[in-house]
Amino acid sequence: MSRAVVIGSGPAGLMAAQALTQAGHRVTIAEAKPSAGRKFLMAGKSGLNLTKDEAPETFADTYAEASPRLRPMLAALGPQGVMDWARGLDQPVFTGTSGRVFPEAMKASPLLRAWLGRLMQDGATLRTRWRWTGWEGGALAFDTPDGAQTLDADVTILALGGASWRRLGSDGGWANTLAARGVPLAPFAPANAAVARPWSAHMAAHFGTPLKAIGLRCGPYSSRGEAILSAYGLEGGGIYSVSRGLREGHPLTLDLAPDLTADAIAARLSGPRGKASFSNHLRKRLKLDPVKRALLQELARPLPQDPGVLAAVVKALPVSDATLRPMDEAISTAGGIVWDGLTEDLEIKALPGVYAAGEMIDWEAPTGGYLITACLATGLHAGRAAAARLAAGA
Repeated sequence: MSRAVVIGSGPAGLMAAQALTQAGHRVTIAEAKPSAGRKFLMAGKSGLNLTKDEAPETFADTYAEASPRLRPMLAALGPQGVMDWARGLDQPVFTGTSGRVFPEAMKASPLLRAWLGRLMQDGATLRTRWRWTGWEGGALAFDTPDGAQTLDADVTILALGGASWRRLGSDGGWANTLAARGVPLAPFAPANAAVARPWSAHMAAHFGTPLKAIGLRCGPYSSRGEAILSAYGLEGGGIYSVSRGLREGHPLTLDLAPDLTADAIAARLSGPRGKASFSNHLRKRLKLDPVKRALLQELARPLPQDPGVLAAVVKALPVSDATLRPMDEAISTAGGIVWDGLTEDLEIKALPGVYAAGEMIDWEAPTGGYLITACLATGLHAGRAAAARLAAGA
């Protein structure tokens, strides 16, 4: 019987294995960690955001320059397909007010257990603590608890993740192995990353406080959402979605009153102040909460007294000295195998019979269900292509 090996047990790897087992092939899944799907489980700790329920075109456009290559894969497994897949594992889902889709259980663990159970039932074998080290001759080589092992494979799917969250298995260590085989790679870079910014002592009282209803802009990237003020800077969905701009060298600005125009802010600030302190004037006139007022003082002191000038600062508060937190802390990474190094089937051109899926490929997307959906879609695409290769006897 033909042998299929999937290396990596995150969403991309497990979906590739599912495609192969559904085509009637036995599959060995090799995972370096003691258990499967560790980053997937971590993603679900605060509620597993599987996908986003929005129009296919809008959804696909989110992937920016990678969109043309991902579009056919997302057409095969997009938001609706992901919801149907979860339901097929007896995991009902619901759509939140923002369009984000979650399992009713909210956690990732019930879904992962059901998925692994189905895969094992359908002919997959999971080998944990099997760390892939490359090739020995034509065979796949692994470090295992029983020493060095090899596996012969007719098709191999690599789903080893990017280069963030090393402790969960995505360490990017595969890059040197593939580069030595002539696979073209783009350097890894943090994506969906928190921002580091040194604060003065008076900001400590606000650490852990959410910045609600703010606008964020960093070059061509903008969002509206929330962020958390932390001891080291800013984190949260709103920041993650514009962090690419900071990586590209653009300045980061915050809109502390996104529901008001600059003219409306200036008009409000022009009202009589009386005996109120300037901080209370801002609170009463603009409804700015304490953390927003503290940020305004921290980043723009001395505050301009002219209402029009101050309004412009409120609408575009510059976050000076902002840098990205280390890549290993990022939710995801850009970089990896470049698209020109892959066929339309996600087969690595330099390695016939070897496919790539998930974050190993050079694409990025914001949080909100886009990351997991594209990992699932590329895993399905690679798995189906590998199954077709086996069926053709290539």
